[in-house]
Amino acid sequence: MDTKSDIRAFLASRRAKITPQQAGLPAFGGNRRVPGLRREEVALLAGVSVDYYVRLERGNLAGASEEVLDAVANALQLDDAERAHLHDLARAVARRPARRAGRARGPLPGSVLRVLDSMTESPAFIRNGRLDILATNRLGRALYAPLFTGGGQGPVNIARFQFLDPAGRDFFPDWEAALNTTVSLLRTEAGRAPHDGELTGLIGELVTRSDEFRTAWARHNVRLHHTGSKPFRHPAVGELRLDFDAMELPAQPGLTLTAYSAAPHTPEHDALRLLSAWAATEDAHAEGAHAEGAHAEGAHVEGAARPEP
Repeated sequence: MDTKSDIRAFLASRRAKITPQQAGLPAFGGNRRVPGLRREEVALLAGVSVDYYVRLERGNLAGASEEVLDAVANALQLDDAERAHLHDLARAVARRPARRAGRARGPLPGSVLRVLDSMTESPAFIRNGRLDILATNRLGRALYAPLFTGGGQGPVNIARFQFLDPAGRDFFPDWEAALNTTVSLLRTEAGRAPHDGELTGLIGELVTRSDEFRTAWARHNVRLHHTGSKPFRHPAVGELRLDFDAMELPAQPGLTLTAYSAAPHTPEHDALRLLSAWAATEDAHAEGAHAEGAHAEGAHVEGAARPEP
Protein backbone atom coordinates (compact mmCIF):
# COMPACT_ATOMS: atom_id res chain seq x y z
CA MET A 1 0.00 0.00 0.00
CA ASP A 2 1.27 3.53 -0.82
CA THR A 3 0.20 5.22 2.40
CA LYS A 4 1.29 8.72 1.38
CA SER A 5 -0.74 8.44 -1.81
CA ASP A 6 -3.72 7.26 0.22
CA ILE A 7 -3.35 10.27 2.55
CA ARG A 8 -3.26 12.71 -0.38
CA ALA A 9 -6.33 11.19 -1.99
CA PHE A 10 -8.25 10.87 1.27
CA LEU A 11 -7.72 14.44 2.45
CA ALA A 12 -8.36 15.91 -1.01
CA SER A 13 -11.57 13.91 -1.39
CA ARG A 14 -12.85 14.99 2.05
CA ARG A 15 -11.92 18.63 1.33
CA ALA A 16 -13.87 18.49 -1.92
CA LYS A 17 -17.05 17.51 -0.05
CA ILE A 18 -17.20 20.59 2.21
CA THR A 19 -18.46 23.89 0.81
CA PRO A 20 -17.45 27.23 2.35
CA GLN A 21 -21.05 27.69 3.47
CA GLN A 22 -21.02 24.34 5.28
CA ALA A 23 -17.76 25.33 6.96
CA GLY A 24 -19.16 28.70 8.04
CA LEU A 25 -16.88 30.66 5.70
CA PRO A 26 -17.89 33.45 3.30
CA ALA A 27 -17.78 32.28 -0.32
CA PHE A 28 -15.67 35.04 -1.82
CA GLY A 29 -15.77 35.09 -5.59
CA GLY A 30 -18.07 33.07 -7.79
CA ASN A 31 -15.37 31.44 -9.92
CA ARG A 32 -13.79 28.78 -7.68
CA ARG A 33 -11.39 26.46 -9.46
CA VAL A 34 -11.77 23.60 -7.00
CA PRO A 35 -14.85 21.87 -5.57
CA GLY A 36 -15.28 22.28 -1.86
CA LEU A 37 -12.73 24.03 0.32
CA ARG A 38 -9.36 25.38 -0.75
CA ARG A 39 -6.27 24.25 1.13
CA GLU A 40 -5.84 27.69 2.68
CA GLU A 41 -9.41 27.52 3.98
CA VAL A 42 -8.77 24.18 5.65
CA ALA A 43 -5.58 25.60 7.17
CA LEU A 44 -7.53 28.57 8.53
CA LEU A 45 -10.20 26.34 10.06
CA ALA A 46 -7.61 23.97 11.53
CA GLY A 47 -5.47 26.78 12.97
CA VAL A 48 -2.28 25.83 11.10
CA SER A 49 -0.24 27.57 8.44
CA VAL A 50 -1.06 27.03 4.79
CA ASP A 51 2.40 25.58 4.12
CA TYR A 52 2.00 23.12 6.99
CA TYR A 53 -1.41 21.92 5.82
CA VAL A 54 -0.09 21.53 2.26
CA ARG A 55 2.65 19.28 3.64
CA LEU A 56 0.05 17.26 5.51
CA GLU A 57 -2.09 16.81 2.41
CA ARG A 58 0.96 15.64 0.49
CA GLY A 59 1.13 12.70 2.85
CA ASN A 60 3.57 14.00 5.45
CA LEU A 61 1.57 13.07 8.54
CA ALA A 62 4.43 11.37 10.36
CA GLY A 63 5.18 14.29 12.66
CA ALA A 64 1.62 15.52 13.13
CA SER A 65 0.39 15.49 16.71
CA GLU A 66 -2.93 14.03 17.82
CA GLU A 67 -4.16 17.61 18.39
CA VAL A 68 -3.29 18.69 14.84
CA LEU A 69 -4.96 15.61 13.35
CA ASP A 70 -8.09 16.32 15.39
CA ALA A 71 -8.06 19.95 14.27
CA VAL A 72 -7.87 18.87 10.61
CA ALA A 73 -10.62 16.33 11.21
CA ASN A 74 -12.81 19.06 12.71
CA ALA A 75 -12.10 21.41 9.83
CA LEU A 76 -13.08 18.74 7.31
CA GLN A 77 -16.11 17.69 9.41
CA LEU A 78 -15.00 14.06 9.41
CA ASP A 79 -17.28 11.47 10.95
CA ASP A 80 -16.04 8.95 13.52
CA ALA A 81 -14.91 6.42 10.91
CA GLU A 82 -13.09 9.05 8.83
CA ARG A 83 -11.44 10.55 11.91
CA ALA A 84 -10.18 7.13 13.03
CA HIS A 85 -8.96 6.44 9.48
CA LEU A 86 -6.96 9.69 9.44
CA HIS A 87 -5.24 8.68 12.68
CA ASP A 88 -4.60 5.18 11.29
CA LEU A 89 -2.95 6.67 8.19
CA ALA A 90 -0.77 8.87 10.38
CA ARG A 91 0.31 5.85 12.43
CA ALA A 92 1.04 3.88 9.28
CA VAL A 93 3.23 6.54 7.70
CA ALA A 94 5.06 7.05 11.02
CA ARG A 95 5.22 3.26 11.52
CA ARG A 96 3.71 3.61 14.98
CA PRO A 97 1.68 0.71 16.45
CA ALA A 98 -1.92 0.53 15.25
CA ARG A 99 -4.90 1.18 17.55
CA ARG A 100 -5.46 -2.57 17.80
CA ALA A 101 -2.09 -4.05 18.67
CA GLY A 102 -1.41 -7.27 16.82
CA ARG A 103 -3.77 -9.44 14.81
CA ALA A 104 -5.33 -12.75 15.76
CA ARG A 105 -3.37 -15.74 14.48
CA GLY A 106 -4.00 -19.46 14.54
CA PRO A 107 -7.23 -21.34 15.21
CA LEU A 108 -10.08 -19.74 17.09
CA PRO A 109 -10.30 -20.68 20.78
CA GLY A 110 -12.78 -23.42 21.60
CA SER A 111 -14.62 -21.09 23.99
CA VAL A 112 -15.33 -18.66 21.14
CA LEU A 113 -16.62 -21.47 18.93
CA ARG A 114 -18.86 -22.71 21.75
CA VAL A 115 -20.37 -19.25 22.13
CA LEU A 116 -20.96 -19.14 18.38
CA ASP A 117 -22.64 -22.56 18.34
CA SER A 118 -24.82 -21.64 21.33
CA MET A 119 -26.56 -18.98 19.22
CA THR A 120 -29.15 -21.37 17.82
CA GLU A 121 -31.79 -18.87 16.68
CA SER A 122 -29.54 -16.25 15.08
CA PRO A 123 -27.30 -16.66 12.04
CA ALA A 124 -23.82 -15.67 13.15
CA PHE A 125 -20.26 -15.78 11.86
CA ILE A 126 -16.77 -14.58 12.72
CA ARG A 127 -14.73 -12.66 10.16
CA ASN A 128 -11.41 -10.88 10.01
CA GLY A 129 -10.71 -7.42 8.57
CA ARG A 130 -10.20 -8.85 5.08
CA LEU A 131 -13.79 -10.17 5.25
CA ASP A 132 -12.71 -13.82 5.36
CA ILE A 133 -15.38 -15.91 7.09
CA LEU A 134 -13.45 -17.91 9.67
CA ALA A 135 -16.31 -19.68 11.47
CA THR A 136 -20.11 -19.86 11.40
CA ASN A 137 -22.85 -21.38 13.46
CA ARG A 138 -25.38 -23.66 11.79
CA LEU A 139 -27.78 -20.88 10.78
CA GLY A 140 -24.92 -18.62 9.70
CA ARG A 141 -23.66 -21.21 7.24
CA ALA A 142 -27.22 -21.74 6.02
CA LEU A 143 -27.75 -18.01 5.46
CA TYR A 144 -24.45 -17.66 3.60
CA ALA A 145 -24.85 -21.00 1.80
CA PRO A 146 -24.20 -19.53 -1.70
CA LEU A 147 -20.71 -18.51 -0.56
CA PHE A 148 -19.80 -22.08 0.41
CA THR A 149 -20.73 -23.81 -2.84
CA GLY A 150 -17.34 -23.35 -4.51
CA GLY A 151 -15.37 -25.70 -2.30
CA GLY A 152 -12.11 -23.82 -2.92
CA GLN A 153 -9.01 -23.71 -0.76
CA GLY A 154 -8.78 -21.29 2.15
CA PRO A 155 -11.52 -19.33 3.91
CA VAL A 156 -14.56 -17.99 2.09
CA ASN A 157 -14.19 -14.26 1.41
CA ILE A 158 -17.27 -12.03 1.25
CA ALA A 159 -15.70 -9.41 -1.03
CA ARG A 160 -14.33 -11.95 -3.50
CA PHE A 161 -17.75 -13.64 -3.72
CA GLN A 162 -19.58 -10.34 -4.03
CA PHE A 163 -17.48 -8.90 -6.86
CA LEU A 164 -16.12 -11.92 -8.71
CA ASP A 165 -18.85 -14.58 -8.43
CA PRO A 166 -21.88 -14.13 -10.73
CA ALA A 167 -24.10 -15.21 -7.83
CA GLY A 168 -22.95 -12.27 -5.72
CA ARG A 169 -25.20 -9.67 -7.31
CA ASP A 170 -28.26 -11.89 -6.84
CA PHE A 171 -27.47 -12.74 -3.21
CA PHE A 172 -27.08 -9.04 -2.28
CA PRO A 173 -30.21 -7.44 -3.79
CA ASP A 174 -29.40 -3.89 -2.63
CA TRP A 175 -26.27 -3.97 -4.74
CA GLU A 176 -25.11 -0.36 -4.39
CA ALA A 177 -25.41 -0.36 -0.61
CA ALA A 178 -23.66 -3.74 -0.31
CA LEU A 179 -20.91 -2.61 -2.69
CA ASN A 180 -20.24 0.59 -0.77
CA THR A 181 -20.24 -1.20 2.59
CA THR A 182 -17.77 -3.85 1.48
CA VAL A 183 -15.35 -1.42 -0.17
CA SER A 184 -15.54 0.98 2.79
CA LEU A 185 -14.77 -1.81 5.25
CA LEU A 186 -11.75 -2.92 3.22
CA ARG A 187 -10.55 0.69 2.90
CA THR A 188 -10.87 1.06 6.69
CA GLU A 189 -8.89 -2.14 7.24
CA ALA A 190 -6.22 -0.98 4.79
CA GLY A 191 -5.66 2.06 7.01
CA ARG A 192 -5.38 -0.14 10.11
CA ALA A 193 -3.13 -2.78 8.53
CA PRO A 194 -1.32 -1.27 5.53
CA HIS A 195 1.39 -3.94 5.64
CA ASP A 196 -0.97 -6.93 5.58
CA GLY A 197 0.22 -8.81 2.49
CA GLU A 198 -2.94 -10.90 2.17
CA LEU A 199 -5.11 -7.77 2.32
CA THR A 200 -2.94 -6.05 -0.30
CA GLY A 201 -3.22 -9.11 -2.53
CA LEU A 202 -7.00 -9.25 -2.18
CA ILE A 203 -7.41 -5.56 -3.00
CA GLY A 204 -5.06 -5.88 -5.97
CA GLU A 205 -7.08 -8.82 -7.28
CA LEU A 206 -10.39 -6.97 -6.91
CA VAL A 207 -9.07 -3.73 -8.44
CA THR A 208 -7.74 -5.70 -11.42
CA ARG A 209 -10.79 -7.88 -12.03
CA SER A 210 -13.75 -5.67 -11.07
CA ASP A 211 -14.46 -2.25 -12.61
CA GLU A 212 -17.11 -1.60 -9.95
CA PHE A 213 -14.70 -2.31 -7.12
CA ARG A 214 -11.99 -0.16 -8.72
CA THR A 215 -14.37 2.81 -9.08
CA ALA A 216 -15.64 2.54 -5.50
CA TRP A 217 -12.12 2.03 -4.12
CA ALA A 218 -11.00 5.33 -5.64
CA ARG A 219 -13.60 7.22 -3.56
CA HIS A 220 -11.61 6.55 -0.35
CA ASN A 221 -14.78 6.09 1.71
CA VAL A 222 -14.52 4.41 5.13
CA ARG A 223 -17.08 3.36 7.69
CA LEU A 224 -17.74 1.74 11.04
CA HIS A 225 -20.07 -1.23 10.80
CA HIS A 226 -21.59 -1.99 14.18
CA THR A 227 -25.35 -2.25 13.68
CA GLY A 228 -28.02 -1.89 11.03
CA SER A 229 -30.09 -4.03 8.69
CA LYS A 230 -29.14 -5.97 5.56
CA PRO A 231 -31.23 -7.55 2.80
CA PHE A 232 -30.51 -10.96 1.29
CA ARG A 233 -31.98 -12.98 -1.55
CA HIS A 234 -31.58 -16.56 -0.36
CA PRO A 235 -32.06 -19.41 -2.88
CA ALA A 236 -34.21 -21.42 -0.43
CA VAL A 237 -36.20 -18.83 1.55
CA GLY A 238 -36.34 -15.85 -0.82
CA GLU A 239 -35.82 -12.21 0.11
CA LEU A 240 -35.43 -11.19 3.73
CA ARG A 241 -34.01 -8.19 5.58
CA LEU A 242 -32.30 -8.95 8.89
CA ASP A 243 -31.00 -6.72 11.65
CA PHE A 244 -27.33 -7.20 12.44
CA ASP A 245 -24.98 -6.39 15.30
CA ALA A 246 -21.23 -6.63 14.80
CA MET A 247 -19.07 -7.04 17.90
CA GLU A 248 -15.29 -6.97 17.95
CA LEU A 249 -13.67 -9.75 19.98
CA PRO A 250 -11.33 -8.04 22.47
CA ALA A 251 -9.27 -11.18 23.07
CA GLN A 252 -8.93 -11.80 19.32
CA PRO A 253 -7.64 -8.54 17.79
CA GLY A 254 -8.95 -7.87 14.31
CA LEU A 255 -11.84 -10.35 14.51
CA THR A 256 -15.54 -9.49 14.54
CA LEU A 257 -18.56 -11.59 15.45
CA THR A 258 -21.65 -10.62 13.44
CA ALA A 259 -25.10 -11.88 14.45
CA TYR A 260 -28.38 -11.46 12.58
CA SER A 261 -31.84 -11.35 14.11
CA ALA A 262 -35.46 -10.50 13.36
CA ALA A 263 -38.20 -9.10 15.54
CA PRO A 264 -40.82 -11.64 16.65
CA HIS A 265 -44.05 -11.97 14.67
CA THR A 266 -42.54 -10.55 11.47
CA PRO A 267 -42.09 -12.11 8.02
CA GLU A 268 -38.34 -12.06 8.62
CA HIS A 269 -38.75 -14.06 11.83
CA ASP A 270 -40.81 -16.62 9.91
CA ALA A 271 -38.10 -16.67 7.22
CA LEU A 272 -35.47 -17.50 9.86
CA ARG A 273 -37.59 -20.43 11.02
CA LEU A 274 -37.85 -21.61 7.43
CA LEU A 275 -34.09 -21.21 7.06
CA SER A 276 -33.57 -23.34 10.16
CA ALA A 277 -35.81 -26.08 8.76
CA TRP A 278 -33.97 -25.92 5.44
CA ALA A 279 -30.62 -26.17 7.23
CA ALA A 280 -31.82 -29.26 9.13
CA THR A 281 -32.86 -30.89 5.84
CA GLU A 282 -29.52 -30.08 4.24
CA ASP A 283 -27.67 -31.48 7.26
CA ALA A 284 -29.70 -34.70 7.06
CA HIS A 285 -28.91 -35.08 3.36
CA ALA A 286 -25.21 -34.48 4.00
CA GLU A 287 -25.13 -37.02 6.84
CA GLY A 288 -26.95 -39.57 4.66
CA ALA A 289 -24.51 -39.05 1.79
CA HIS A 290 -21.57 -39.39 4.17
CA ALA A 291 -22.97 -42.60 5.64
CA GLU A 292 -23.58 -44.09 2.18
CA GLY A 293 -20.06 -43.18 1.12
CA ALA A 294 -18.56 -44.76 4.22
CA HIS A 295 -20.65 -47.91 3.70
CA ALA A 296 -19.60 -48.16 0.05
CA GLU A 297 -15.95 -47.69 0.96
CA GLY A 298 -16.17 -50.34 3.65
CA ALA A 299 -17.81 -52.79 1.25
CA HIS A 300 -15.09 -52.11 -1.31
CA VAL A 301 -12.33 -52.73 1.21
CA GLU A 302 -14.02 -55.88 2.49
CA GLY A 303 -14.37 -57.22 -1.05
CA ALA A 304 -10.76 -56.43 -1.86
CA ALA A 305 -9.55 -58.26 1.22
CA ARG A 306 -11.57 -61.46 0.59
CA PRO A 307 -9.38 -64.23 -0.92
CA GLU A 308 -10.42 -65.66 -4.26
CA PRO A 309 -11.85 -69.17 -4.22
